[in-house]
Amino acid sequence: MRVEIWSDIACPWCYIGKARFHQGLAGFAHRDQVEVVFRSFELDPGGAKGVTAPVLEMLAKKYGRTLDEARAMEEHVAATARAEGLDYRTDGRDHGNTFDIHRLLHLAAARGRQEELLDLAFRANFAEVRSVFDPEVLVALAVEAGLDEAEARAVLADDSAYADEVRADEREAAELGANAVPFFVLDRRYGISGGQPAEVFTRALEQAWAGREVEEPTAAEACEPDGACEVPQA
Repeated sequence: MRVEIWSDIACPWCYIGKARFHQGLAGFAHRDQVEVVFRSFELDPGGAKGVTAPVLEMLAKKYGRTLDEARAMEEHVAATARAEGLDYRTDGRDHGNTFDIHRLLHLAAARGRQEELLDLAFRANFAEVRSVFDPEVLVALAVEAGLDEAEARAVLADDSAYADEVRADEREAAELGANAVPFFVLDRRYGISGGQPAEVFTRALEQAWAGREVEEPTAAEACEPDGACEVPQA
């Protein structure tokens, strides 16, 4: 069975949803026969390269909140992440265009190190004081994931490198009806949207494996292409 996951590094529910999916996968009897592939999805594809803004300021502006209210919103997300065993910081993070990160993830996929880089990038963005929008941070993460430094630098220096692969993933997402992430596709037959609980993923895997129709799960938190994420209200 192949599971494809469309996500973006800037999406907190992708960070949480990935952890929940792997918890659900751990409870699936045939987990060793599941291939997991990560696909590109940009929340802010129109954002200018190299231009970032503090996350709290972005949330306050988007939702018409004060900075204190935005911080409280982030604390709700942080509590959800921590309940899944994930570190999550609410101050000092920034937000921007993630196209270069996705290009580097495609390089990592070609070298068999995609999930290693994805996990490191999620952790850098949500748990550490390292900006994933800094090219030097991206190079360092690539090296930590086992990629060649010179090759990673060459990809980042060439805006066309793996650009077609990123765009192809995004076109596929649109064709599949994915209008928010994380978005999970099981064997190109069943789609599941949002950061669902682990048991939902286990049940969906079992149903798909048995050839049964996967039950439509209830709505779960997700992030949309305009950068808006469903954030529990303070």
